[in-house]
Order: sequence, then structure tokens, then C-alpha cells
Amino acid sequence: MTAVFTLTTPARHEQMIRQSRFIALAERQDSEAGLRAFLERVHQPGANHHCWAWKCGQVYRSDDDGEPGGTAGRPILQAIESQGMDRVGVVVIRHFGGIKLGTGGLARAYGGTAAECLRLAEREALIDTARLSVVLNFEHADRAHQLFARHEAEKLGEDYSETGVRFEIELPRPAVKALQRALNDLSRGQVEVIRS
Repeated sequence: MTAVFTLTTPARHEQMIRQSRFIALAERQDSEAGLRAFLERVHQPGANHHCWAWKCGQVYRSDDDGEPGGTAGRPILQAIESQGMDRVGVVVIRHFGGIKLGTGGLARAYGGTAAECLRLAEREALIDTARLSVVLNFEHADRAHQLFARHEAEKLGEDYSETGVRFEIELPRPAVKALQRALNDLSRGQVEVIRS
């Protein structure tokens, strides 16, 4: 499985390319509404262009903001994808310096500035997780804790009743089946696992 990353903190990278100043700003963005607020917040009135891209799962958007079609938004989106990023919005702000770059030069400037910003940014892996409720007899509670640790499950809650214990856990989705098998073996099939 290929690792996918997102940003832990906002990132910024600036460079001069043939007298134009390119400023890339990147932040984790989990929704389109958050992206719109981010774009509004970082808008610089004196800048000539605010080109951007956003990717969140299978949803993505990009905008050339007046630059020739495909020379800004798409290269920024390609930078996000080539860095293995998700849930990320990147805006590259251009202050025009008087020298035209041509379509290839624009694509390299926007894409390169965005890629360098993301390359330097602090990141963390995004892990697809599942939440489960696990119901067991009391006698299996201690060993269940050991199995949770072995399968990287985080305990979110624990409730006791007259008949046993109910754990609320979260773990990486690929580990769910292995944990279920281990809990079945431990309890000789006397376990109830409910996906939340």
C-alpha cells in the first residue's frame, strides 16, 4: 500500500523567477469550505494571480486564475499528487515582474514552487482506520488488551456489564481481519465485533 501524507502545519515557500515573485502557501484542507476560507484568508490584493489546487480523497479542484489554461492550477495539482499528498490545498501567488515566461515556463514556475513548498513541509501519514466495538467475557479482557496493542488498535472506551466488557477501539483498516481472527481464537468464538 502506498503511503499518503497530509500537512501537520501550514507551509510557505517563495522564489523569484525572471523577476516575478512566486509565493506558495499550503495547508491541510479536509473540505471545500475550508479551502475557500483558506483562499480568502491568504489573498494578497497587490498580486496578479492566485492560482491554486486542492485534493481531498477522490475530489480535486484547480484554478489558473487568469493564467493561460493548464499552466498553473494543473501543475500545482500534479505537485500535490507527485508528493503523495492528500487533504491539501496549495495556492501559488504571483507578483508579475514584467518578463513573460511562456506556457512551459509558467507551468514549471507554478508546479515547481508548489512542489518545493510541499517537499519542505512537515507531514504525517494518513492512515485509513476503522472503529470497532468488541464485546468479550471478563476472563479475556487482559489478553484482549495485548491483542489490541499487537494490532495497533487504540482503545477509545471500555464499559463493564454483568456479562462482560465492551471495548471501543480504532485501528488501521488493513489490521481489522487479523484482529478479528485473533479475538475469535482467544475467546473460542465467544466474541462480538461490531463495526461502528
